[in-house]
Amino acid sequence: MVTVIHPNLDQTDAKMNASDVSVFYGDKMAIDNVSIEIPTKYVTAFIGPSGCGKSTFLRTLNRMNDTIPTARVEGTITLDGDDIYRSKMDVVQLRARVGMVFQKPNPFPKSIYDNIAYGPKIHGIAQGKEELDNIVEVSLKRAGLWEEVKDRLTDSGTALSGGQQQRLCIARAIAVDPEVILMDEPCSALDPIATAKIEELIAELSGRYAIVIVTHSMQQAARVSERTAFFHLGKMVEYGRTSDIFTNPVEQRTQDYITGRYG
Repeated sequence: MVTVIHPNLDQTDAKMNASDVSVFYGDKMAIDNVSIEIPTKYVTAFIGPSGCGKSTFLRTLNRMNDTIPTARVEGTITLDGDDIYRSKMDVVQLRARVGMVFQKPNPFPKSIYDNIAYGPKIHGIAQGKEELDNIVEVSLKRAGLWEEVKDRLTDSGTALSGGQQQRLCIARAIAVDPEVILMDEPCSALDPIATAKIEELIAELSGRYAIVIVTHSMQQAARVSERTAFFHLGKMVEYGRTSDIFTNPVEQRTQDYITGRYG
């Protein structure tokens, strides 16, 4: 089966490039020969039924699968042309450049301030307290959280509401000045109001960062992304402009999923 790549994609710089990527957990193949360019300027959505491999593939983009002892990745993934799986790649530095926001908000059990300041401190980004204060404020402002928390920066991050915690996690990812932000179903644990705020935030961050979002919500993919890849049974079936994938898919399986015949 050949993946359908729509021919009328706008030419844009590719921030990341995956070529013939397969992922195995022990003997089980979870991802089968996926190739895709992640553009710099757009939000890219990965959609597909549960267990189709979209989150597994997302985790290859900053080597989060390295944390699973049985995982093995084949193929090539580059960031600005640099192979991220080469032996000399500094994985800590890679994860600063390619940040990740998880399905369940996971603030550190520290103050709101320290949640944001932690990354810049360990990466040596801030030269002093004043610079660190500025990074914290700018990151929280970009995450749309500053006005809500500016008077309680010493409170625990875990005391915030679920939606605020997720925006705190996005601010934490932003604080180390990443180039790519990966989001693995960032709204699935949130109510509709918090979800709308995260979607607004994604729109505001788009263009400043390359963003990839895994979502089980087709409506969300349609709202927030310019590019969509449809995954099924470990394969990427179809990739193109979001509007084309939702209104004029080429593959029957994409059509069946979009129209709710399975999933």
